[in-house]
Amino acid sequence: MMPALSPQQLQVACTELSSAGLIRLVSEIDDHGAIPPRALACTLTDLTRDQIRQATEQADALGLLDRSHSGLGLTPAGGDLADLYDATARWARRNNYPAPVCDFAGRIRHTFALLGEPAANPRPTEGEADAELGRVQRLLAEWIHTHQPPQIRGDHGVAA
Repeated sequence: MMPALSPQQLQVACTELSSAGLIRLVSEIDDHGAIPPRALACTLTDLTRDQIRQATEQADALGLLDRSHSGLGLTPAGGDLADLYDATARWARRNNYPAPVCDFAGRIRHTFALLGEPAANPRPTEGEADAELGRVQRLLAEWIHTHQPPQIRGDHGVAA
């Protein structure tokens, strides 16, 4: 069994991984493959140069990017995070969270904000929506335990 995340680790993880630029960058590469060198601004036209720079720096720090000769791709951690983003967006879309109409990144950001709330208990309690949200939280915890980015695990590793 996987050790539980502390509330602080969960909150830090949800905050670190919910940047709109990071979500956009990881999802774009996951959906369309590696981005050729010097083509980020042409590919991510909805982001400013500063947002692209921040997203790539954050993705590099989290170990999400593979900078090969073919361009900017995803590492296994990046691919797994893209899968987590997809699962999160599916839960939010099925449950009209935060609203019936919302973009992909907005659904992820709002759901991660919900998971990161100290008072929230997203473990399954009653109903299918709670059970599915608990699954998203478990996927997030698995991603953290598998890839253990230092920004999220803190100085002392993942809580036991």
